[in-house]
Amino acid sequence: MSTSVDPITLAVVRGALETAQREMTLTLEKTGRSSVFNLAHDYSNALFDHFPEMILQGQDIPIHLGSLIPAMKEVAGFFGDDIHEGDVIYHNDPAYKGSHILDCCMYKPVFYKGELVFWTVCKGHLTDIGGPVPAGYNPDATEIYAEGLRIPPVKLWEKGKRREDVVNLLLTNMRARRDQEGDLNAQYGACRVGERNLIALLDKYGVKQIQACIAELKNMADRQMRSLIEAVPDGEYFGSAVLEDSGHGFGEMEITSKVTIKGDKLHIEVQSPPQIPYFINSYEGNSMSGVYLGLMMFAQLPPPYNEGLYRCVSVDLGKKGTLCNAQEPAPHVNCTTTPMETLTDAVRKALEQAAPERVAASWGHASGINIAGIDPRTGEQYVTMVLASIISGAGATQVMDGWHACGPLCCFGALSSGDIELLEYSYPIIIRRYGLIQDSGGAGMYRGGSGTVWEVEPIDHDMTVVAFGEGRQIPTMGAAGAENQLIEPKLGKLIVKGEQEQVYKANTILTVKPGERVANFNPGGGGFGNPKSRPPEAVLSDYQNGLISLEAASQEYGVVIDPRSMSVDPQATAALRQQ
Repeated sequence: MSTSVDPITLAVVRGALETAQREMTLTLEKTGRSSVFNLAHDYSNALFDHFPEMILQGQDIPIHLGSLIPAMKEVAGFFGDDIHEGDVIYHNDPAYKGSHILDCCMYKPVFYKGELVFWTVCKGHLTDIGGPVPAGYNPDATEIYAEGLRIPPVKLWEKGKRREDVVNLLLTNMRARRDQEGDLNAQYGACRVGERNLIALLDKYGVKQIQACIAELKNMADRQMRSLIEAVPDGEYFGSAVLEDSGHGFGEMEITSKVTIKGDKLHIEVQSPPQIPYFINSYEGNSMSGVYLGLMMFAQLPPPYNEGLYRCVSVDLGKKGTLCNAQEPAPHVNCTTTPMETLTDAVRKALEQAAPERVAASWGHASGINIAGIDPRTGEQYVTMVLASIISGAGATQVMDGWHACGPLCCFGALSSGDIELLEYSYPIIIRRYGLIQDSGGAGMYRGGSGTVWEVEPIDHDMTVVAFGEGRQIPTMGAAGAENQLIEPKLGKLIVKGEQEQVYKANTILTVKPGERVANFNPGGGGFGNPKSRPPEAVLSDYQNGLISLEAASQEYGVVIDPRSMSVDPQATAALRQQ
């Protein structure tokens, strides 16, 4: 450790930085206008130094955080020396290293005594970004121009003065303007709160002392990652994952990764098919999030989490114009779930080849819906991404079952469902059902977490429903010999209940009328290990709690349960498991 940084000061500064970031998050939660912000928490905050390098990321959404590193550099480089005290920059364009255009990011430079010292950064998913389809997910788009408003780096505040012309231009192109403006103001408030706390820290310790502490925090993260990599045998390791056919005629596609480990350095190469005229192409910034999530799922390192983690990691996303390194004019809005989650699985599998003792099952992939319509109570248009509809199951590990209703993989537990009553208050809907799906968790010695079903009915209006994501054709990836016998309950799907019941397993846009209901089913997490090795008493407990059926107990786990006595038949179970 540097002699200029004593352990006590380092701990205090680290805690103050973490508090500054957490207060940014609380500001968004308490002041955000849309349910995506104030209920679902689909946002992320980070602090950067003047280089700019990430010095602290929140425990937020992985699909946001990984892309912030290249995006911050791109935005700062775009303006160069034209960055001044009081400026605020806004941006969402994947061509400028953004994730997807619904994730709009605000960057505020923090000056101290005339010197640029920090950046406070806030990225949040806006409920709408214009374009032909409410909420931005357009499965019929064949180019990025058919998806919504692209915002290259632009100043919303210039030297402390809000540019009303630019703000009005953005908001005029978005549905449900009140929500979008409220969320934009919440982002600004979060950045200002972060700035206030950082300036107070500089007032107390001075720039040089704070910069020395930050340098040591980045070095700590660097040492931890290098130590982990050094403990893994040198070599080349490979992983692949299949991206399912979403029902639009492109078929299944495979994403592969090669991991090369040499000493304390790690290189990740990604190969993916050519980009397609469909909204699952991923540009560079978003794909970096997928790679970093796969790495961190494997590494499982303790804090601090900052850019020092990746000093010894290099990434090659493959040729431009491919699914995981897309270029204009590729459509892309679904990319933060598909193919990001498949890319994460491919990277994680390659790393686990290098260290099998770190193997874990995958989490359920996102399979959700957005809703929109005219609110009969006000006559105004509403639109929202239903984050509750994408809550899937977590994967099992070598020591425990997967958590229920904790996914999807791309968000890794950071999303919140929100209160049913608040969603019904905010929108003209009745939520008829929200709960766990029986038999949805992957079978294994340790069972995958259960996915969820979210069923809604519109009140006195026609409601537009947009289905997006995957996990409807291929069940979540298990590990270490996990195997499913009952496939259908473990898959996502959309069911419209009217005069006739219709089942959808493709990304689609449809209209649900009053009296009809739409139910979205999410996949569960993958299982770990041979299901026949699961203790019979654990299988019985799952049955008693409604997590699995009698059929699953018998077919997947080889356990015979008497439903009348609620007990395991040991002789019949032993005979079944020997078959």
